Amino acid sequence: MPPALLRRIGGDARELASAYAPDGPAAGAERIAGQIAARAREAAAEGEYGIDRMLRNIETGRFERSLSALTAVGSVVTAAEIFFEHDKASFGNTMMWLPVILGPVGAAAGVAGFLDKRMAKTVLPIASATIVANGLQGTYLHARGIAQKPGGWSNFRYNMEMGPPLLAPLLVTLVGGMGLLAAILRRET
Repeated sequence: MPPALLRRIGGDARELASAYAPDGPAAGAERIAGQIAARAREAAAEGEYGIDRMLRNIETGRFERSLSALTAVGSVVTAAEIFFEHDKASFGNTMMWLPVILGPVGAAAGVAGFLDKRMAKTVLPIASATIVANGLQGTYLHARGIAQKPGGWSNFRYNMEMGPPLLAPLLVTLVGGMGLLAAILRRET
């Protein structure tokens, strides 16, 4: 155990061992281990509130629930934005409905992953992988839409501004990526 932690939990191991030596080494070791564990729990509990606990969970890769919830929120916000943008284009291509439909699916999977570990390891990655695939497909379709504008890629600057936003579908890909990342992380303590 690091000396700094030993000082924080109340002294070094030799001091504790000498206090329990009369009962014999086995009993002394057991008591020492119990006391060190109890003091470590007290030290951890007294100093970790709110942001400290969240930062510790992030440092140790334990934020599955938080990232699942962020995936749910991101899915709803992104689906709403996509709906308004695709509505401006009158949903001219039926594929424009797919990311709008996948938004609530991602939200439901994110909430399920927040509430249940098994859902975070099964449903959330399936929904998230589908969202990532749809985002990549959307990037391709937007690139194709820019190419179909008058002048195509040779009139790149104008068609980027007036045509479908080339990089916008990658926002959906990021939301799906958050869900995939949540699925491989450990749950918060």
